[in-house]
Amino acid sequence: MKTSNEHRKIVISASRRTDIPAFYLEWFMQQIQRGFFKVTNPYNQRVSIIDARPEAVHTIVFWSKNFGPFLDGNIGEKLTRLGYHLFFNFTLNSASKLLEGRVPPLDNRLGQLDALCRRFDPSMVNWRFDPLCFFKTNETDEKDNLKDFSKISHRAAAAGVRRCVTSFMDLYPKIARRTSHRACPSFYEPSLEYRRKIVLDMEKKLAALNIDLMLCCEQDLLKTLPPESRIASSSCVPNRLLVEKYGGRLSFRQDAGQRRSAGCGCQGSVDIGSYHRQPCFHNCLFCYANPSAARPDGMPQLK
Repeated sequence: MKTSNEHRKIVISASRRTDIPAFYLEWFMQQIQRGFFKVTNPYNQRVSIIDARPEAVHTIVFWSKNFGPFLDGNIGEKLTRLGYHLFFNFTLNSASKLLEGRVPPLDNRLGQLDALCRRFDPSMVNWRFDPLCFFKTNETDEKDNLKDFSKISHRAAAAGVRRCVTSFMDLYPKIARRTSHRACPSFYEPSLEYRRKIVLDMEKKLAALNIDLMLCCEQDLLKTLPPESRIASSSCVPNRLLVEKYGGRLSFRQDAGQRRSAGCGCQGSVDIGSYHRQPCFHNCLFCYANPSAARPDGMPQLK
C-alpha cells in the first residue's frame, strides 16, 4: 500500500527530440548505469542534472519509429529488472519511403509492435499515427499518408493496443526549406472542415476495433467535433494512467514545456534527448526537429 508521504518520483521522456530506442541505446544505458543524465535546455542552454536512479524515476516513456534495437537488446527487460516502469509511444505511419525514407519496412515495424505488446503490457503502448500529411507531387496530384491506416489499425487491435494518437502536420519554415527542391512533395494544410471529416472517419474505423482516437495539439479541431464524438485530447505522457497502473505518486500538472494552448495534454516529465547532439537519422521530410543528412554508420556515442 502506497503512503501519502511517499516520495514523488519523476517521469523520464526518452525522447521527443530524437529517437533513442533506434539510435542511442548504448548511451542511454550507460547513463542509466551512472545514475544521471545531463540535459541541456534547447531554449536557454541551461544544463540540468537529472537523477536517473530507480528510486528517483517512476516511469520511462520511450518514443520511437523503430523499436528493433530495443527489442533485440532486451532493453525493456533489463530496465524492468532494475526497477523501472515503462511506457511506449510507437509511431507507425504508412509504408511510404517518400515521407519516411529511412525507417524499416512497415511489415518489420508491425512485427515490432506485436513483440512489444507480447513482451510488455499492451495497455502501456500508444500507437501514434502521426502526423497526417497532405501533399502534392505535381500541380494536380493530391495525396496523403493514410493508405496503410487500415492495415496498421487491424494489427494494433490484434496486439491489444487501445489508443491511437494523431495530429495534422505543422508546416514549419524548416520543413518548407527542406522540401523546396523539385523532387520533393509540396505539403499543404487541408481545410478545417476536411480535417474534421478525416478524424471522424478515423474514429469510426477505430471504434469498430475497440481503439480510441486521440488528437495531439489540435485544440481548434476538437472544438468543431459533434457532441457524440468520443475523440479526446491526447496525453502522450499520461501520468494519471501510469499511477493507475503502477501506483506511486506523480504530478498531474500539464507539462509547462509543451504546447498547452494548442491542446497538448501531456503531464509533467523530463525529456533527456537533444536535437543537436543526438540527431535523428530517420530523415523524415515532415520532421519538426533537425534530422541529420548523414547515414548513421559509425555514429558516435555521447559521453
